[in-house]
Amino acid sequence: MESFSLILAIVVVTALAFDFTNGFHDTANAMATTISTGALKPKIAVAMSAALNLVGAFLSVEVANTISKGLVDETGIRPEVIFAALVGAILWNLVTWLVGLPSSSSHALMGGLIGAAVASAGFGAVHGDVLVTKVLLPAVAAPVVAGVASMVATRFSYGIGGKAEGEATRKGYRAGQIASAGLVSLAHGTNDAQKTMGVITLALIAGGAIAPGSNPPTWVILSAGLAIALGTYIGGWRIIRTMGTGLTELEPRQGFAAQTSAATAILASSHLGFSLSTTHVVSGSVMGAGLGRKGGVVRWSTATRMAVAWVLTLPAAALVGAGAETVTDLGDWGTAVVAVFLVAASAGIWKLSRREVVDHTNVVDPEPAGVVTTAIAAVTPPPVGTIGEDLTATIPAPAAAEPTPEAVPPAATV
Repeated sequence: MESFSLILAIVVVTALAFDFTNGFHDTANAMATTISTGALKPKIAVAMSAALNLVGAFLSVEVANTISKGLVDETGIRPEVIFAALVGAILWNLVTWLVGLPSSSSHALMGGLIGAAVASAGFGAVHGDVLVTKVLLPAVAAPVVAGVASMVATRFSYGIGGKAEGEATRKGYRAGQIASAGLVSLAHGTNDAQKTMGVITLALIAGGAIAPGSNPPTWVILSAGLAIALGTYIGGWRIIRTMGTGLTELEPRQGFAAQTSAATAILASSHLGFSLSTTHVVSGSVMGAGLGRKGGVVRWSTATRMAVAWVLTLPAAALVGAGAETVTDLGDWGTAVVAVFLVAASAGIWKLSRREVVDHTNVVDPEPAGVVTTAIAAVTPPPVGTIGEDLTATIPAPAAAEPTPEAVPPAATV
């Protein structure tokens, strides 16, 4: 290592902070369905996911190389640019976590990096072909492919299982769900931890600490794996609630189908170097599993909110990243201002989250009904037949009237 300046140290710490938020933001990807179906207790689930995230971080560096070598021109990037990109990504992660929306941490990072790079060196600093082929196209295709695969797998499982719903069947699917959840956690570590590795490696190259084209050093891989594992163990309970109970209701066999489909898609993409969103993949597979069961229902209001967040992620993070880069470009005091703003905004979001605490004790409770749902429930008439079954007459029948003199027949005369 040739040099390690203060700004480079700040970038590395900030990147690990992003990795931490990525961990608790995306815990739901692996464990939401496992928790909602009762296959694992919440705290056990997040501990298992954290351990496997750490292991997954050591399986590949293809996605890290996509970020450090492919997305932006590494020769024209300063460490301050990467710091600004991370500010945009972290703030978007925290805002969407606050409202319980499972948006993409990956796209937040990509958006922040693109916005900061454009603000610093112009549009030529972004490699458009890499952006399209390895970021945008997978973003569109991944949830569709995973959703269709999950729907087919769910229908197949119900088809071969028939109406078998005994305790032994449920235990079997729960065991399979635990195994598939572990596979998703492993895949998440393989894909998402690498994104932080790529950012840190890009910062080291920009700061002159390592040579251009280098793979992530071992200490970068280890620190990124530990950061995402710690964030996963903290548990992003708000998003777990949305994914586990707010999107659809799943039985163990549906959860097994959803997680297996998602893990397959994520691992295949990691091998190919596609920087896709694990959130998009898992969300698509959960919706597919919901539609795959006869009578299953997807809450499209929640799905619509998620889709809006997905669309906004890249441009919103890019705007914040570009703004932060504009300020850091003013000098050291500009970088200090951005750092203070990041800390203050993060603290403010955390304080807002304390108004309604969601943790392992209430994560499986249904989401509070929205205004529209409550209004509809208030004016919906009761089902036919419930009045006669549930209500008891409380008004006594009128007593028999005494006969009037006119109504009394005259006495017979002899």
